[in-house]
Amino acid sequence: MKPHFSIPAIGLAVLLAAPAAWAEQVCMSAGEMQASLIDWYGETPVSEPSDSNEQIWASERTGTWTMIKLLSDGNACVIAQGEDWMSGAEQPEMLAALRK
Repeated sequence: MKPHFSIPAIGLAVLLAAPAAWAEQVCMSAGEMQASLIDWYGETPVSEPSDSNEQIWASERTGTWTMIKLLSDGNACVIAQGEDWMSGAEQPEMLAALRK
């Protein structure tokens, strides 16, 4: 006898497993990270690295933004990303809002 799986059950399993895959942190060399943000998303830095080496990149054209952490070993990791970039906001306000 073959097992039967319903489409909704399979869909639910995929949805429950997806956050675990999204939770993986993306890290690469800082140069490769910068090139990727420019090439893939058209983002440019909108802030200098903060005291904790966090930096925000954004694209007013696409509305995407990415917060990266620059590591002492020359790598960078994505720590947050999103859409609906807040253009015109002051850099300290943006960092404070994104850290909440």
